[in-house]
Parts: sequence; C-alpha cells; structure tokens
Amino acid sequence: MSDNQRVLVVEDEANIRDLIRTALRFHGFDACLARTGAEALREARGRRPDLVLLDVMLPDIDGFEVCRRLRAGGDQVPVIFLTARDTPSDTVTGLTLGGDDYVTKPFSIDALVARVRAVLRRAGAGAAAPSEPDTVLRVADLELDETRWTVRRAGADIELSPTEFKLLAYMMRNAGHVLTRSQILENVWGWDHHGNAQVLETYISYLRRKLDPLGPPLIHTRRGVGYSLRP
Repeated sequence: MSDNQRVLVVEDEANIRDLIRTALRFHGFDACLARTGAEALREARGRRPDLVLLDVMLPDIDGFEVCRRLRAGGDQVPVIFLTARDTPSDTVTGLTLGGDDYVTKPFSIDALVARVRAVLRRAGAGAAAPSEPDTVLRVADLELDETRWTVRRAGADIELSPTEFKLLAYMMRNAGHVLTRSQILENVWGWDHHGNAQVLETYISYLRRKLDPLGPPLIHTRRGVGYSLRP
C-alpha cells in the first residue's frame, strides 16, 4: 500500500531527516524533505503529500503553527508530530490542531514507519467510504452516513475530522456495548500500546464537545474499563 505514497519529512536536524528519508524509501514510500516551517508549507502546497511527518521544534515557526496554517487553508493531509517533549499538554495541543498522531524522540525507525502506515490506513479507509454500499447509522437523534461522510444530530450538521468520524462510527456500530480502551485503539487506530490512552481520551473529549451541545450526552465512561455510546 506504500507504492507512490508521498511523505513530507519536516525536520531541521539533517541526520534525522536523512535517516527517515532512507527508511521511508526502503519501505517503498516517496519521501520529500523540508527543513523549516516555511519550506514545509511550500512543499505541502506544491507536492501534495499523502502524509506529513512534522517536527515540533523548527527554526522559524514551530510544527504546531505549521499544522494550524495547513488546516486553516483547508488542507486535511494527515500529520504525525515528532516531538522531544512527551508531555500531555504537547500531545493535546497537537491533536487539538488537527494532528493525527505523535511520536516521541528518540524513536525506533521501524516503529515510526509502522505509525506512518497506520495513519495512512486510517486516511485511506476514510477516502474509500464513498464507494462502499450505503450505510447510515442511527442512535437516538444522531445520524452518521458512512457513504456521504456526514454526521447530523437533532437536524444540525456536525463537522468531524477523519479520525473523529471513524471513532464515532465504530462506537455507533457497537451502540449499547461497553468498549474497552484496547478494543477501540485496535479497531480505530490499528495499533496498541500504553501511551495511546492519552490519544483516545483526547478524541473522546472532542466528540463530546461537538455532540453534547445538541442534546443529552451519548458517550458514557465506564470507569476503569472504557466507553459506551447509548441514549
């Protein structure tokens, strides 16, 4: 699935940048490079990558600002942040801005490539949805159309990112059941390790902020276990 898929590597440290490019090319990806935030924005517009590996600490504008500008311009390219600071605030900041994942330095190059593949699989699943047979999921006044990639609650349209959409669809397909954190991570993100609980909790909070103003809460926490979606 990596054939012809282009990854933009944004990293100011030459040795790390070259190492990532070599590994990506070995695994069949087309890798292009940028050293600064300004270069990243130009490359993203000109090369139209399938994914961006984006270092947070850059010499001009930081990676968070690069992602903010991409999203403000309507570019929904998947973004994986590379950060030397493994703090919850950094993680939440990156995800809030529209990032899809984060990898902490130092990292295993094989693990990084696995993350790239996992995020591209998620993005590909979302892009493939319109060609699937018509599937409309309904729970109470919430409606999700997997073919048209739309979500409505109480008649109001709700804008979701690809990851938010996939998470909500999975929970709606299993409405009424308590889903463990590991079940959700495996089925939505496609990878599972202890650090991902923070990612899941962040995306659950995103969905609640978008759904709860329109009606009674639908996503419920089962303490110590996971989450369920039900009226």
